[in-house]
Amino acid sequence: MAMAAMKLFITLLFLLCLVSSLTSAKSTDFDYCNKKANYDVKVSQIDITPYPIKGGRTTTFSITAETGRNLTGGKLEIDVKYFFLNVHHEDIDLCKETSCPASGDFVISHSQELPGFTPPGSYTLTMKMVDEKNKQLSCITFSFSISLFDESEALSASI
Repeated sequence: MAMAAMKLFITLLFLLCLVSSLTSAKSTDFDYCNKKANYDVKVSQIDITPYPIKGGRTTTFSITAETGRNLTGGKLEIDVKYFFLNVHHEDIDLCKETSCPASGDFVISHSQELPGFTPPGSYTLTMKMVDEKNKQLSCITFSFSISLFDESEALSASI
């Protein structure tokens, strides 16, 4: 009897570790909009938390970047496409997403609550960063997916 309880305990511990890893951050690949451009802001990493993304929940996009300039203002222009349809556009004050002035290494962190009726599937996000004079500092694009449900919910429902 003790051996069966121990196996159950180990199985539950393994499933708990698996569930917590499924809802952690995900680093995602990105491309520069113009691969030949020499942008003033260089992006090194994009993290999406929690991942997988699900409608009706808040998702945070954290972009790690660096610049040799002293950024004192500007905006982020964000466009999201679902397949080829533009479904969202937003202009965000750069200094609300990171501390200004910014120079050297910095992180832009933007949280967005997605509507509960967000259709599952593949999305593409394009983010342009411009300074206060509307000079483009960087432009990246990356893909992400939105799930109807996440694996941890399916896992916990089956336990």
